[in-house]
Amino acid sequence: MIGQGRLAAWGIGLAALVALPFVYRDPYHLHILVLILIWSFAYTSWSMMGRFGLVSLGHGGFMGIGAYVTALLWNHLGVSPWIGIPVSMVAAGALALIVGYPCFRFRITGHYFVLVTLALSGIVLQVITATRDYTGGSLGYTPNRASGNKLLALQFDDKTTWYLIALGVWLFGIVVWHWVDRSMARYALEAISEDEDAAAAAGVDVTAEKLKITLLSALMTALAGAIYCQYQMFITPDTVSGIAVSLQMVFAAIVGGLFVSLGPTFGAVITILLAETLRIGFGTKAVGWDNLVYGVLLVLFIIFLPKGILGSVLDRLKPQRKVPRAHEQEAVPVARPGA
Repeated sequence: MIGQGRLAAWGIGLAALVALPFVYRDPYHLHILVLILIWSFAYTSWSMMGRFGLVSLGHGGFMGIGAYVTALLWNHLGVSPWIGIPVSMVAAGALALIVGYPCFRFRITGHYFVLVTLALSGIVLQVITATRDYTGGSLGYTPNRASGNKLLALQFDDKTTWYLIALGVWLFGIVVWHWVDRSMARYALEAISEDEDAAAAAGVDVTAEKLKITLLSALMTALAGAIYCQYQMFITPDTVSGIAVSLQMVFAAIVGGLFVSLGPTFGAVITILLAETLRIGFGTKAVGWDNLVYGVLLVLFIIFLPKGILGSVLDRLKPQRKVPRAHEQEAVPVARPGA
């Protein structure tokens, strides 16, 4: 019954989300919802690794590759985003394998792995900034507007269309999260996160399992970057790549709930609304304040609420199993000798 009730709740929720843009058409609020859905997908992509103890600060690099490769192929070679997006995902996946394989093969774990991925994110940011003749550098980059078939160019002016696209991408991320959660790979990765040596002794291919989840996470993050680029039609190195973007992903996933499928989505609501509140309330005076707030809140949540907001709420809602007290336990009859 619980499973059927949960399935019904998901069905009703999805139906409401699909119907929303046809009932409520305010452009600004639809814009905020599209951003929340796209970033939710990006945060969910990061949580694929993060939930198994693989803390990466390189996902800003993967997102930047997804955005810039797609836009560059369209502007310079006329390659449709329908082809450019898969190419950008392959590029991000190849980089993830190049960096991930030696790390996992030679047991570079913990804070050393974090530092390697941090360097990766910084390198991608510097490459984008340095190649300003092609990428626009720190001034930003704009994909060319399509003069013909907008569907071929994946460019739409209607917020409702982009909302439905973002909703589909977000739902895809949730489905993949649950697929990993119900697969045997989950148990292998949990064993690896607890004790790599014990997992290897039990027959788990540690390097292969880590590479698979890293590749999946990188591919999805690149897709998020490409979709963000196509929607905003303007990108800068700071908005889709670099260390700040990576830290934003870590913050959102942990604050929302790293071990809950909707945790990253909850985190996206917080980050987007926080950024919009600062932008509207303080304007250009608040540039960078959101990163400061992210850092402070991240430390507080790691210390006091490690399961995140949604994870902690769900834990409290779970029925607690009552442990009988000593005087409530039934006496166990003891057979007497000779009986």
